Amino acid sequence: MPDVLAELIAANVTFVGTHFAMSHPLRAPMVRLFGEKLFPAIYSIVSAAALAWIYFAFKAMPSADLGGSGTIGWVLATLLMIPAMILLAGSFAGNPALPHPGAEKQAHAEPKGVFKVTRHPMMWAFGLWALSHMLLFWSTRTMITAGSMGFLALVGAHMQDLKKRVLMGDAWYAWESKTSYWPRLGAIFSIGWLWWAIGIALWLALSWAHIPADGIPAGVFRWIG
Repeated sequence: MPDVLAELIAANVTFVGTHFAMSHPLRAPMVRLFGEKLFPAIYSIVSAAALAWIYFAFKAMPSADLGGSGTIGWVLATLLMIPAMILLAGSFAGNPALPHPGAEKQAHAEPKGVFKVTRHPMMWAFGLWALSHMLLFWSTRTMITAGSMGFLALVGAHMQDLKKRVLMGDAWYAWESKTSYWPRLGAIFSIGWLWWAIGIALWLALSWAHIPADGIPAGVFRWIG
């Protein structure tokens, strides 16, 4: 147990550490070394390798070695995953944080959809996912991995703001002035029915996927089916 625990911690530290390093202090020298086109591929390979290490170390740990938080934990986790999936679903549409030619134009536009809630919908989706899984108090492996991913997402969102101010200048400052780092939860009711529909469909699909993947009925499938 101590050996596999140490390996899981090391794998998570590597995943988080390489993300931060390649996104910030090592980004410029890596781009100079590999070029703008090859850098994303190197980034992806390193991240995929670290994530694979997490997967195998995670599987080597006991699956349910903590007491659990009972029904209240499952209810809270299930409810938290609804806004998480809505934010994730909408985070790919009109997101100036994603690298593409129209990013600056999007940053000067008025925020729409989930960006009315937060300018970091993808990061907060992962943060809420992490919190929901930690609330279950299901296993040591989940607490370590979910905690690491939540830390990466929410600290990474703040560091992304710092990076984008340098890379995009006035465009990103304009985007920050119209949006919020912290979620404005009330705004989720004004994002439009489409993102609610896609988010809930995603929530149902991923909740069901826990059954064939882990044999654990999650979300609403814990009480129905």
